[in-house]
Amino acid sequence: MSVHEHSHERDELTRNQGLVLDTLDDAKGPLSAYSILDRLRGEGFRAPLQVYRALDKLMEFGLVHRLESLNAFVACRQDECGAHGTIAFAICEKCGMVAEFTNDEVAHLLEDWARSEKFELAKTTIELRGLCEACTA
Repeated sequence: MSVHEHSHERDELTRNQGLVLDTLDDAKGPLSAYSILDRLRGEGFRAPLQVYRALDKLMEFGLVHRLESLNAFVACRQDECGAHGTIAFAICEKCGMVAEFTNDEVAHLLEDWARSEKFELAKTTIELRGLCEACTA
């Protein structure tokens, strides 16, 4: 069972959504929408809008995440990711490795703050930038 079967059945995706997801699954790191478009030109992709539409749906399904600081996208690497309101990424600034993780303690702190400030929290994405273990060795 692939990591993506948990939140959305693969056969429910459109052809374009499946191709974009496969491209991100095969990537060694985050990809911009234009990098995805370049990789899919042979599959009939001609316009950035085709990629953005697929990405929007894949993000809605919880299969893809947008890394705000990089303006790039990664395939979800966690089972039951949609069950977590807070998603965190550690991004290596040298090799580009991205690790996805959740931390319930941090999530609770942020939820408590939002509640105390009467702030209606929709989602939380945390991005840590630095060097991975391999790059610091």
